[in-house]
Amino acid sequence: MFQQQAAVFFYAVSPVHMGAGQAIGVIDNPIQRERHTHHPCFAGSGIKGAVRHGFEAIGGDATLIDRLFGPESGSSELHAGAVSFGDAQLVALPVRSLKGGYVYATCPQALARAQRLLALSGAAASWPALTVEPGHCLLANPELLSGEKLHLEAFEYTGKVSQQLPALSTDLAAKALPADAAYAFFAEKLKTDLVVLSDTDFGYFAKHAMLVEPHVRIDATTGTAADGGLFYTENLPPESLLVAPLMASQTRTGEKDDVDAAGVMAKVRNVLDGTLLQIGGDATTGRGLVLAKVVEG
Repeated sequence: MFQQQAAVFFYAVSPVHMGAGQAIGVIDNPIQRERHTHHPCFAGSGIKGAVRHGFEAIGGDATLIDRLFGPESGSSELHAGAVSFGDAQLVALPVRSLKGGYVYATCPQALARAQRLLALSGAAASWPALTVEPGHCLLANPELLSGEKLHLEAFEYTGKVSQQLPALSTDLAAKALPADAAYAFFAEKLKTDLVVLSDTDFGYFAKHAMLVEPHVRIDATTGTAADGGLFYTENLPPESLLVAPLMASQTRTGEKDDVDAAGVMAKVRNVLDGTLLQIGGDATTGRGLVLAKVVEG
């Protein structure tokens, strides 16, 4: 049983490919998606594996790895780890805009799920309940509008400036991004350029607004594309924002110096909070860089 809970925001700095492991569509290497919403997600097992793999590199104590995350399979001293990550769910997605370059698009469903997760972790968010009809949107920055319309990609939405949204976006920016000069621009943009679409309209972008890259495998002898060497890889675009639950229990080694749940959470938080992680595939081409921000009650 886990005695400590927190939430971890993941802000994509580069494209991220958390592979689904199977392809049933035209994309050869699709990303992980939730079954019921079809939103991009990060599996908790992948997050935990990435944090464990890079724990020492990001400043963690190597002697704590087995205690916190559990020993390697085949070890003579098997016991459960004291740290658990849940699946990361989508909060906001960057969508190309006619004005302002891009906006952080979200929807009532994504906000409500993030608010529920924060409440379960003890970091409650007092966000208003928002309702948006298909073809409409709520926004805080009227400068994004052309007349009364907001243009995202090839689509047009009837925009309404919301008086409730600035408080929500300001709180979200404070929770999701560190108070650091390097992220000041993005925190300010998240405050001003958060746009709430309907669940249906946001679902379209969550499915079709991903970054799809062609890859070619070259035959060393002929210098041309190898047979079957052309394939397409899907990536979550940079500036995407997700949130996941983080839970901790006391270590389970059975030794006298076992660490309690609060101590485990502190050790993980101190290493993870504000740290740049690499998760997913294609690390050698700069993919999978995400900034982690831990939020506790």
